[in-house]
Amino acid sequence: MTEKLSETGRKTLLEPLLASGWVLDENRDAITKVFAFADFTEAFGFMTRAALWAEKWNHHPEWSNVYKTVTVTLTTHDVDGLSPLDVKLARKLDSL
Repeated sequence: MTEKLSETGRKTLLEPLLASGWVLDENRDAITKVFAFADFTEAFGFMTRAALWAEKWNHHPEWSNVYKTVTVTLTTHDVDGLSPLDVKLARKLDSL
């Protein structure tokens, strides 16, 4: 079972994500990032590639798409906050 990020984990694992554009949610233990693309097709392609990884890892983002923008929020509902799975998926999304 996945565990919530420890204070040490938060410092070491979240800092690089925050430096790459992820932001902490002010209302809950989650991170959010807005991805912008050239057009809807590129945005949808990103979501399709991301969905394959999310399904493979059984860890699904909260997200929305408006034209060429995809907003992603990551949190682990089973632990009511951020877990290593969120960090893993955030890194993958950044690499896509």
